[in-house]
Amino acid sequence: MPENQPPENDPFADLYGRLPDPRTGARPSAASTPDGAEGETLSPRRAAREARRAATGPTATSAADSNVSETPAQGDSTVGDTATPSSPAPAAGAPDAAARPVDAPRSAVGDDASRPAAGDAPAPRPAVAAARDDVSAPRAEAPRPTAAAEPPVTRRFDAARRADAPAATPRSAESPRRASTDVPAARRPDAARRAETPRTTEPSRDREPALVGAGVGASAASASRGPVASGSLEELFTGETTTHDIGSPPPRPPKKRRRIGGWIALGVVLLLLAGIVGGGFALWNTYGTRVQAFFGTSEPIEFDAGQATGEARITIVAGDTGESVSPKLFDAGITKASNSLYKYMLDNSVVFTFQPGIYQLQQQMTSEAVLTALRDPANRLDNSVQLREGLTLNQSLDLISEQIGIPREELTAAAADPSQYGVPAGTLEGWIFPATYDFDEGVTAKDAITRMVQRTIQSLDAAGVPEADRERILTVASIIEREARSSEDFYKVSRVIENRLQPTNQETFGKLEMDSTVQYGAGEMGSGSVSTSTEARNSDNPWNTYMYPGLPVGPIANPGDLAIDAAMKPADGPWLYFVTVNLDTGETVFTSTYSEHEKAVAQWQAWCAANPDGGC
Repeated sequence: MPENQPPENDPFADLYGRLPDPRTGARPSAASTPDGAEGETLSPRRAAREARRAATGPTATSAADSNVSETPAQGDSTVGDTATPSSPAPAAGAPDAAARPVDAPRSAVGDDASRPAAGDAPAPRPAVAAARDDVSAPRAEAPRPTAAAEPPVTRRFDAARRADAPAATPRSAESPRRASTDVPAARRPDAARRAETPRTTEPSRDREPALVGAGVGASAASASRGPVASGSLEELFTGETTTHDIGSPPPRPPKKRRRIGGWIALGVVLLLLAGIVGGGFALWNTYGTRVQAFFGTSEPIEFDAGQATGEARITIVAGDTGESVSPKLFDAGITKASNSLYKYMLDNSVVFTFQPGIYQLQQQMTSEAVLTALRDPANRLDNSVQLREGLTLNQSLDLISEQIGIPREELTAAAADPSQYGVPAGTLEGWIFPATYDFDEGVTAKDAITRMVQRTIQSLDAAGVPEADRERILTVASIIEREARSSEDFYKVSRVIENRLQPTNQETFGKLEMDSTVQYGAGEMGSGSVSTSTEARNSDNPWNTYMYPGLPVGPIANPGDLAIDAAMKPADGPWLYFVTVNLDTGETVFTSTYSEHEKAVAQWQAWCAANPDGGC
């Protein structure tokens, strides 16, 4: 460590003065400079030597001490390499000036003045140094002096602490170091004048090393919570403590992990709630009706008596029963539920034979009122015909004969020549429009067919079909009518047909592969199954779209207004396949690739396995 004076702006100046001597190991102790040179601070070695002299009394001075000047100039605080100013002797009865703290700036001392003489014997370490070394002992921290009381670069020497050291013999009055007592008090330095005034306050101990780090701010606040780590710059430099001992509070748990845990908990709660809601919904759909019926809280399936209004028609065909007629009544708006009439007949053990024909009833009727109206011959329309969508030509002619009494042979003969009705085709298939017709008494077969063909042309014109495209549009519309279930699916099926007919089709290569056309060509249209048999698929006929690409040679059924409109306006989409996976609800899956279609087919097969009587 350098022994010369450090720069005034050196932030470690005070630390240098507190570090031990690297040669002797002695710790520095504050001491006043000779001659009362106010504001001087001795080097650590000089301060240690002065402390030993003060503790041991008059001893033989070294050769270096004999060269010290006795009367330096007033205010001279800088000494050369080989001279040190002497301190003035105190007045009579005044305590030794060296025994009290003196504020003095650090002086630059040469190498010769700082080395002890050869004859100097090592003095025992004073008690003040020992007390200073014991910085780890617990004590109350004294307040740090302000800048006005003590400059940052000065040191104090506590006379009271030195008084605890072994008794020392006072210096002789003839010592040259006491010669300065003759100097008038007005000219004495401030240190000498302070020495003449006895101290009335209790001698203070050496200041405890200044605390640094987090221990300074936390010491007072955490005194009641137990010991708090603290330290000083000296302890940091000597390795007696580390920044971990005096340092920071423990780190807080990472917020991110806490947030992730919170999101996980929220997700688990939401999954549990979703499971409870989903399970409850499924149970209610399965057993809700039974629960409502048990507690008598289910919604009634009958309209109130006397609520009937308006007009509605229903067609009953041969072989109809209460189970088949009940949905027809609901679709026409006559009853409140699809099973109203059937449940009424079961609950009341009603036996009723339904006669074929068209009946004029009212809307919002009770089941009891419906049966009463069906028994009344006045409600049966003898000259009315009602045809539904999707019927073939033969099925339509059978209903016309049954409902208005025209012989079947007459109807077959009237339909044999389509040209007499303006139809550019070899058959009237697809040209008998599905609707309800009222005829006058004595209507002929040709009059009835003419009216039905004209109704088809009316629908084609309303959809904007060119006259040259009427047969093609009726063919596409008839396939849509037989394949689609919901009104939305009508337009999707139309798109599938158009996509398959495109030359760029590399999936089916122009083949429609529609079961409805195969069934029509094989005569299996009324088989009651939506699937085609192996024989039908192998049948060589112009309607076998599994065998021949493109459209079949003509329509396969009577399309309605919706099917004709869908044929003219197909939906946008890439679909090439579709399959109805639930025949009860009509749910249909549309796909673009064969692999996706196979998955949908497996879904349909699973439904058919669970519903053997579902019409698969």
